[in-house]
Amino acid sequence: MDPKKIITLCPACGACPTIDLYDDQVRIGEEGNRVTLKKTEWNDLVDKIKRGELSKI
Repeated sequence: MDPKKIITLCPACGACPTIDLYDDQVRIGEEGNRVTLKKTEWNDLVDKIKRGELSKI
C-alpha cells in the first residue's frame, strides 16, 4: 500500500523523518524509528494542535 501523501520534515536529504499519510493511518519517522497512528489518533492530534493544547517546545 502506497501512501497518499508524504511530507518530508527535512527536504535536504532522503534520510530524515517523514509523515506518510494513508487512508486509514499515518506513519511518522524514518526506517527503524517509526510510530503508526490510526486515523482517529491522527485527527485527535491535529485537533489538539488547532485548539492550542499543543505548541512548540
